[in-house]
Amino acid sequence: MDSLLILMSSLYSDEAWAPEGALVCDLRQLEGTCCYCESDAESAIAQEFGRLPLNAVHWIDGGDFHYLSDLWLRRLQEKTQLILFDNHPDDQEPAFGADILSCGSWVAHSRRCNPLLVPESDNVYLSIDLDYLSPDYARTNWNQGTASLQDLLDSLDASLKGKNLLGVDICGGITAAQGGKAEDYAVNRRTRNILLDYFKAI
Repeated sequence: MDSLLILMSSLYSDEAWAPEGALVCDLRQLEGTCCYCESDAESAIAQEFGRLPLNAVHWIDGGDFHYLSDLWLRRLQEKTQLILFDNHPDDQEPAFGADILSCGSWVAHSRRCNPLLVPESDNVYLSIDLDYLSPDYARTNWNQGTASLQDLLDSLDASLKGKNLLGVDICGGITAAQGGKAEDYAVNRRTRNILLDYFKAI
């Protein structure tokens, strides 16, 4: 699968990482996007995503922007199962009302509002937050799980067996402003490159 790099913050420039030949969608000029997505920003992002391929690996910046998964899922044209790897359920109701899309509410919003999202299907969409991994394999600005990278790869193999993969998004990391250091970036680059190679082979 080809890669698409979504720029919402300085994350990838801080890490000095980008997939070779990837399409780039730079949305850093938008306001009202960090953790919660204001309606004007949501409309602008949805318009941009409408021009971009669903069948790709979408690198969607840090975990503060995991709600971008919901906007990709709106592009579905057939019944699809969401498979999520995340140290958080992201299924809480947002603090400022059900119409406000957030990094903690997008799963609940997608399940409530997207009729093509079903519990079981031969079609799957993958969403991965690097905070699913232990700090040995990823460094993020959210509390992290205990999985190794091999655990994740084995789970991906099992989840995708016999399935039709429609798209993938991957978020997570830590910017310099959030306290990221050179060691953190090196860990994240290594994991990103392994995941990049994994999905290139699909």
